[in-house]
Amino acid sequence: DRLSLRTYLPGDVDALLAYYSDPDVARYLLDDPWTEDYARKEVERRLSRTGLDSEARSLTVVVEHKGAVIGDLAIWLNDGTGGKAEIGWVFAPQAAGKGFAAEAAAALIDAAFTHHGLHRIEAQMDARNEASARLCERLGMRREAHLRENWWMKGEWTSTLVYGLLASERHAATA
Repeated sequence: DRLSLRTYLPGDVDALLAYYSDPDVARYLLDDPWTEDYARKEVERRLSRTGLDSEARSLTVVVEHKGAVIGDLAIWLNDGTGGKAEIGWVFAPQAAGKGFAAEAAAALIDAAFTHHGLHRIEAQMDARNEASARLCERLGMRREAHLRENWWMKGEWTSTLVYGLLASERHAATA
C-alpha cells in the first residue's frame, strides 16, 4: 500500500545512480559502483524487460515511495520450462529497515506465482549479504544451499547462498 512498482523509464538514471554508485551498495553486486555512463546504458537495457511473457523473459521494476525511487527488483525466467525464475533486488540505504524491500518483493513474488503460474522462485546472493538472506527468510524462502567459494568476483573467491520458494509453499503461507 505504501509503494508503487512500475517498469523502468528513461528518466530513472539519476535516481538509480544515486544508490548504485554507492560502494557499500555495490559491495555484493556483480557490477562495480555505477558511473553515470554505465547507469544510462543499464537503464536503457532494462527498459525492454517488461514481463516474464515478453521476449526478454524478465521483468524489472522500480520501487517508489512517496514519488521517490527507493529501490528496484528484477525477476527472470531461468530455465526452458517457463516454470522457474530467479529474483533479485537492490534498495537505497535510506530505505533499509522500513519493510519496503519485503513489501515490494512479496508483491512481485505473488504476481509471478499468480499471473505466470510459476512453480519455483529462487534467489542467489553473496553469502556475506546478511540483509538479503534475512529478507529471503521473511519472504518464506528456504535456504537450500551454501556454495563455498564458488564464484570469482571483484578479485576474490566468494560464497553463494541459494534460497528457494515453491508456489505451493507461498499459497500455503498466504492462505
